[in-house]
Amino acid sequence: MENSSTMSKSAVKISLDLLSNPLCEQDQDFLNMVTALDTAMKRMDAFNQEKVNQIQKTVIEPLKKFGSVFPSLNMAVKRREQALQDYRRLQAKVEKYEEKEKTGPVLAKLHQAREELRPVRDDFEAKNKQLLDEMPRFYHSRLDYFQPSFEALIRAQVGYYSEMQKIFEDLTQQLDQPGHPDEQREKENEARLSELRALSIVADD
Repeated sequence: MENSSTMSKSAVKISLDLLSNPLCEQDQDFLNMVTALDTAMKRMDAFNQEKVNQIQKTVIEPLKKFGSVFPSLNMAVKRREQALQDYRRLQAKVEKYEEKEKTGPVLAKLHQAREELRPVRDDFEAKNKQLLDEMPRFYHSRLDYFQPSFEALIRAQVGYYSEMQKIFEDLTQQLDQPGHPDEQREKENEARLSELRALSIVADD
C-alpha cells in the first residue's frame, strides 16, 4: 500500500510541477492539458487514499487482531506441556513405589504419591482436553474469519480500478484533438524532435 500511495503522490507532484512551468503561461492549450492532467492525478490520489483506508480497516486491522491471539494460544500450549511434565514426574514416582516391596513405609509413600498425582493428572487432562477441543475449531474458523477481508480487498481493488478507468477515459477525451490519430501525432513529434536535434546547442560534437 505504501508503494501505491507513493506513486499517486508522485503523480500529483509531477502535475503540480508542470503547472508551474513557464510554458503554461505562454501556451493556453498546454495549460489546459496540464490542468486536465492535474485534476485527473488529484482524483486518482483521492481514490487511492480511499482504497488504502478501506484496506487498512477491512484487511490489515483484522489480520493484526487475528495475529494477537497467537501469544495466548502459545501460552495455553506451554501450560499444557508443563502440566504434562508434572504429570509424568509424579506418575514415575508412583510407579517407582509400586515396584518396591510393599512395606509399611513404602505403602505410606505410595499413598501420598497417588494423592499428589490425582490433582496434577486432572489438571493435565483438563488442559489437554481444552486444546483438543478448541484447536481444531480455531484451525477451521480461519476461513470464516478471513473470507470477509478477502472479499473486501477484492471489492476495494475493483472499485479503485473502475474509477481509474473512468478518470483516464475522461482525461483522454479532454486531451484528444479531433482528426488527430496516433500515427499523425507520432509523425508530428518526430518532426519536432528532428528540429530540436538540428539546433547547434544539442548537435553532436
